[in-house]
Amino acid sequence: MLVLLPPSEGKATSGRGAPLKLESLSLPGLSAAREAVLGELVELCAGDEEKAREVLGLSEGLRGEVAKNAELRTVGARPAGEIYTGVLYDALDLASLDAAAKKRAARSLLVFSGLWGAVRVTDKIPSYRCSMGVKLPGIGALGTHWRTPMATALPEAAGDGLVLDLRSSAYAAAWKPKGEVAGRTASVRVLHAPTRKVVSHFNKATKGRIVRSLLTAGIAPKDPAGLVEALRELGYEVEAQAPARAGQAWSLDVLVDEIH
Repeated sequence: MLVLLPPSEGKATSGRGAPLKLESLSLPGLSAAREAVLGELVELCAGDEEKAREVLGLSEGLRGEVAKNAELRTVGARPAGEIYTGVLYDALDLASLDAAAKKRAARSLLVFSGLWGAVRVTDKIPSYRCSMGVKLPGIGALGTHWRTPMATALPEAAGDGLVLDLRSSAYAAAWKPKGEVAGRTASVRVLHAPTRKVVSHFNKATKGRIVRSLLTAGIAPKDPAGLVEALRELGYEVEAQAPARAGQAWSLDVLVDEIH
């Protein structure tokens, strides 16, 4: 099972240990694309601060993020699972998982990123600010930049198992499963049951809880139908829509009344 996660806007501080080693990150097929984004981002943020802030879409209160990006090659790195924070990651709470569940997380979780493309939670990265919606002056739109290398790297990472897609739309633009891989992909929405609307907090927190439930129970469904069955056994209310034709992903709606 491969679980695709969005990153978080907020991030923990960088580590105090060794700096980033791009060659050590998972999915080596993304290395050249990573170096291109990292190089331009560092150069941009080491130059005109106002221009960098405009390109990155940062408010005045986030001005310090520019200086942080300028030092990405030299500051200490930490496991991505420690860097990403926020509602989804608080609910997932990787640090409190038992040893077996942590091993499952290391194998199955993949966090998408405007800067790194995608990383595993054990990959060591510095804290950064660069969303998938950014358009760098030289590279252009990052969503477009990542599509070509992702087209090869992601099917390889998916192997022959289930792909559970929990990404937001901006990050989903970087890779869309196709063909046989799409047929074993399930994208999930979380809806507030009384209103049938997506509510940000419900959506993020429940996605984190779903992943944690699967990891803790040691459940790795082989296909979307198996995922639906597993989630229902775990106590989730799920409505599933199988694809109309081959080469399309399943759509699952998880209905929640409130967050516990």
